[in-house]
Order: sequence, then structure tokens, then C-alpha cells
Amino acid sequence: MASGSLVLAQLESEAIEIIRHTSATVKKPVMLYSIGKDSSVLLHLAMKAFYPAPIPFPLLHIDTTWKFREMITFRDQISKQYGVELFVHTNKDGVAANITPFNTGISEYTRVMKTVALRQALDLYGFDGALGGSRRDEERSRAKERVFSVRGVGHSWNPRMQRPELWRSYNSLLATGESLRIFPLSDWVEADIWQYIYQENIPVNPLYFAKVRPVVKRGEQLIMIDDDRYPLNPGEQPQQIEVRFRTLGCYPLTAATQSSAKTLPEIVDEVLNVKLSERATRLIDGANEDSMEKKKIEGYF
Repeated sequence: MASGSLVLAQLESEAIEIIRHTSATVKKPVMLYSIGKDSSVLLHLAMKAFYPAPIPFPLLHIDTTWKFREMITFRDQISKQYGVELFVHTNKDGVAANITPFNTGISEYTRVMKTVALRQALDLYGFDGALGGSRRDEERSRAKERVFSVRGVGHSWNPRMQRPELWRSYNSLLATGESLRIFPLSDWVEADIWQYIYQENIPVNPLYFAKVRPVVKRGEQLIMIDDDRYPLNPGEQPQQIEVRFRTLGCYPLTAATQSSAKTLPEIVDEVLNVKLSERATRLIDGANEDSMEKKKIEGYF
């Protein structure tokens, strides 16, 4: 346990250094807030980095209009509790065109309501550096990222054109039209996140805790019916099953897992013993047209 605490202390120190370096060297940074566990840890670290002063940059949430209702409630509670400036952006053109997870396909929905929306928001407010809670262990293309990841004109990403980061040396200089994505949690894994949440008593969304919820089975995935927009099959009725979520996103594209973990210690124990990646419950991370790498090249986080 002592060695685990030491690892968390080292990870915390590294992340705080990255956050402070961003604030000191990036002209107009913003912190992306997805309302998930990693965002909760990142926000907590930012509070620590500048305490007792306020966080010197705002938060940005990309709202697709399809997030779990408990996510939006939690987002508003946390922004008020922490006293942070929060920007919320939705791609209004996508809404007007009725782009949904059902009528355009997952790939096009993600492109319009997430990737394009993020690019819109960064350009609208003039942010040239975006801090985010992505971790290298989440997915293969995430592992190709540097801590300070350069984006070209139009927020495009070329994994072959990234700067070396020898001896934790970070280069935040930008040419005209370039921007940065910054990942302070790059060296963390899912178990680190949950152990740190437990250690620091960080508030996280109730969806992470097991509860009996209405779900339908789609293939091997359990999808929670969060509102009446989800199209049920003829004669289909949601089942009441005790589930929790390992990752959060748009509810039609985020599967639950059966679990009885209702406390942080139980979640930590469950995560330490699970072998399947948390991203396995994200329907947007397919191996072909919906691949994470393709989305990132187009400007996704």
C-alpha cells in the first residue's frame, strides 16, 4: 500500500507540473471536461496546482445533447461547487440537421457532434491549448500521443510529426495555425485513477456506482434506456439489472457492465481484477471506419 501511495504521489506531481507548465507557456489554454472520472481527477489536480488561487483557465464541455441526464446534472453541480468558469458548446448545425446516433451511423454522428463541435468551440473562443484526461492505456492510438501533442491547421493530428519529449522536456511553441492537446494523465492507468479518487475523496458521477437500472441488450452490450428517444424493438421492454459504468459518454453508445460495486473500495477491487479494457464498452471505438485513430486525425480529442 505504501508503494502504491508513492506511485500516486509521483503521478500527481508529474501531472501538476504539466498543468502549471501549460498555464505558464500556452497563450490561451482550456481544460476539456467530459464529466467522467478522468476529468474529475484532472479538475482536482488543477485545483491543487494553483491553490489557493482559482484555476487560471476555463473548462469546456462538448454537449452532443445525448449525454446521460445524470452527467449534465453532475456537471452543473461540480462547476458551481468548484466555482470554475464553464463553456458548453453544441454543434447547432448538427442538431438542425437531426444528426443522431441512430439515423446517420455512429461514425458520422461522432464526426459531426463531437469532432466538428470540438473544433468549432476551440476556434470560436480562440483556445490554442486544450488539456484533457486521456490516458495512454485506454486505446492503441492514445499510446501514440505525446504529453504535449501538436495539432496542425484545422486541428489535424499526424502521429509521425510529433516532437520528442526526452527527460520530460515539453515544447509548447506553436507555428501559425497550430494548437496543442495536453495530456497530464498520460502515464496513469485506470486503477491509478480509481485509487487516487479513493485517496483524495474526489466526487465522481453516480453512474459509476452499481444500481438497478433499465437496460436492453444489444448484441453483447447492455444499454441503459435514459430517456424515451431510444428506439426499442417491437415488443421489447427494458430489464431492471444491477449495472454500473466504467466509462461515460453518449448514452446510446455507452454500455453498462453488470456489477454490485457500490462503494469506492469495491470499484477499486473490481478494476484491479478485471482484464477487459474499459473502452470495450464504448460503441464508437470500432476497429474500422469508427477507429479512434481516424477520429483523432480529423481533430477528435
